[in-house]
Amino acid sequence: MRIRSVGPTLILLTVLSAWSLQSPHLLPCPACCSSDRSQSALVPASSSGSPLAVSNDDWLVYLPLLISPRPSPQVAGCAVFPPDNVWNTPVDTLPLDPNSDAYVATIGADGHIYIDFGSGDWPPGSGALIGMPYVDVPASQPKVPVSFYYAAESDPGPYPIPPDAPIEGGPDSDGDRHVLVVDRDNCVLYEMFYAFPQDGGSSWSAGSGAVFDLGSHALREETWTSADAAGLPILPGLVRYDEVAAGEIRHALRFTAPRTRRAYVWPARHYASSLTGTQYPPMGQRFRLRADFDVSGFSPENQVILQALKVYGMMLADNGSGWCLFGFPDERWDNDDLRELRQVKGSEFEAVDVSSLMVDPDSGQARSP
Repeated sequence: MRIRSVGPTLILLTVLSAWSLQSPHLLPCPACCSSDRSQSALVPASSSGSPLAVSNDDWLVYLPLLISPRPSPQVAGCAVFPPDNVWNTPVDTLPLDPNSDAYVATIGADGHIYIDFGSGDWPPGSGALIGMPYVDVPASQPKVPVSFYYAAESDPGPYPIPPDAPIEGGPDSDGDRHVLVVDRDNCVLYEMFYAFPQDGGSSWSAGSGAVFDLGSHALREETWTSADAAGLPILPGLVRYDEVAAGEIRHALRFTAPRTRRAYVWPARHYASSLTGTQYPPMGQRFRLRADFDVSGFSPENQVILQALKVYGMMLADNGSGWCLFGFPDERWDNDDLRELRQVKGSEFEAVDVSSLMVDPDSGQARSP
């Protein structure tokens, strides 16, 4: 008897005769190989091509195949959380939240998707890129002090912020002024809300700040905000042109709603409202596009975004415009084409109950749906 562990696949081979190893019915199984392609297993070929369990008088091969999660999304060469993180978990088969209809009505059933990303700048000539920019830096990037208005709920500095780090809305913005920085060598994400450089960027001031290990499932401390009202990271929920060009987005998106409840649900950690009515959605609430929504009339690029909304959905992360999606600015976006997404009304969405995915309330790890 021989037990081989090849990546996530456990192969148990019991060979009762040398003849069986020479059988012409045994073929290499590529699906049983790890990243080392020299490792392979011999399995019987079936008419369907699926190696399962086959036996005869001389030999037995039993293959309990454990399917690996799909690879995590990548930013700056870093995996954005493990593959089984809640951000990277499909929700297309999960049940509806009992308050789905009320949530949709409150956000706006007659409203439509609003896109807060694209190419160019707005207003024209302002240099304010359309979208949520980020910068990646090496581990050698000098760290600078940061002072926070909400210091009690912020991860203390210093942060590796370049003096010229891009600011959401541009350097003269009076909006949220998010700053996102990825340490590409250590795969750590630094995010700030309402950030201003001081003394030429030798230090920064911000409303709040959060640090996320992109290789971890760790959530914020309970009741803590982040650079987002829900206490969630921002970058994992942004639409990226490279994903769209590749034909698939494999993570949930980030969106806002005008009125939310004084509550939050996993994996969110913070609320930002005084409203207590159950018609208002809590922070962290997951929504998805209805499975029967016809996407065939949209461009291939927009179909990728809409399919992601069907499979992975979107998380309520902050107060703001209803059904507003966010992404990276990129000169390859076609702004006129993106505006076609406004055809998707709020009534095409439904709230999802993700409670069955939770492994631990203090972890972003998710069970397979």
